[in-house]
Amino acid sequence: MSSEGNKDEGFELWDLKVEVVAPKGAKIWCGANVGDWFELRGEMLYLPPDQGISIYSLASVLPLLAAKQRPTDGNDWMTTDAEIACPDPNCPSRLKITRTKLRKFNHSDTTAVPLGDNDANN
Repeated sequence: MSSEGNKDEGFELWDLKVEVVAPKGAKIWCGANVGDWFELRGEMLYLPPDQGISIYSLASVLPLLAAKQRPTDGNDWMTTDAEIACPDPNCPSRLKITRTKLRKFNHSDTTAVPLGDNDANN
């Protein structure tokens, strides 16, 4: 069913900006520079031209991004906690997650599984 056929299929996700932060003058071991960043818009990850990110740093933050995209209760730690430590115990850098823009999506534009498919919930 198309998005026009069902008005109740919309949901919202936050776009996220993930930025490298560290204490001033700190030696960063993960290959990042303070101020390096990427954005997550929907399911798509965007990096600026000529900038990379360590797969280990990315792995430390990836499990949290889908939860940070969703609206959360004000008392939930996922709402208040924004910095994720570098996985290298000797590296003082952190990845700071900031919610930037609330974006609306339609169920039928994001999956082939129709709404109301009870088999999908089992």
